[in-house]
Amino acid sequence: MITETVDSRWSSLYRLGGVVAIAIAILLLGESVVYAVLPNRSTPVEFLAQFRDNWFLGLLNFDLLGMIAYLLFIPFILSLYVALRRTNEAVMIVGTVLFLVGIAVFFSTNTAFPMLSLSGQYEAANTEAERAMLLAASQAMITLFKVNAFMVSYVIFSAAWLLIAAVMLRSKVFSKLTAVVGIMAGAAGIVAEMLEHISETFRTIAIFLYFAAIVFLLLWVVLSGRRLYNLGANSHKA
Repeated sequence: MITETVDSRWSSLYRLGGVVAIAIAILLLGESVVYAVLPNRSTPVEFLAQFRDNWFLGLLNFDLLGMIAYLLFIPFILSLYVALRRTNEAVMIVGTVLFLVGIAVFFSTNTAFPMLSLSGQYEAANTEAERAMLLAASQAMITLFKVNAFMVSYVIFSAAWLLIAAVMLRSKVFSKLTAVVGIMAGAAGIVAEMLEHISETFRTIAIFLYFAAIVFLLLWVVLSGRRLYNLGANSHKA
């Protein structure tokens, strides 16, 4: 039995964190399906054509579901901060701030909507010079998204999850299983990013670790969310 040492004043936030955790898990699953099913695009012409043919699929390719999920992560992480701050407030502050920094990096460098705008301009261009300029701009947007919006922000997010889950290990509120799963999610994500960019030799291992990180993250979110909701419901009754 896990001892509940939580502040009942935050029962509504706990329940909100539990509810959004389910939505986050669904979005993360949907994101995995999108990247597995949608055709792989590599050139600016291919991306612009996808936006032209179906703007929604184009946005999905640029992590639309991830954008929604990360916004929902905000109340989830805040509810974890409130539940765990008595265990180690310093680390929880660092983890929470890291996550918010990751949010800022992700949204400031996600180029989904600029690409949507460029696709319309590309179709309306009348000269080859205009098209060449728009293709160059599109390549810059693609590179910015792949390098900063995904790689940099994902490492920051993973570090935040790792720190928060580490605090869970010493907490009487969450189970050790939940903490270990969260630590694995953060560690696998960081190592995967490092291996992918060290050498093509490690690409297969990196892909496996990405998959493992997603699975661990889903489990961590669901387990943490269930616990948060129960804490909120019990605190409200009390």
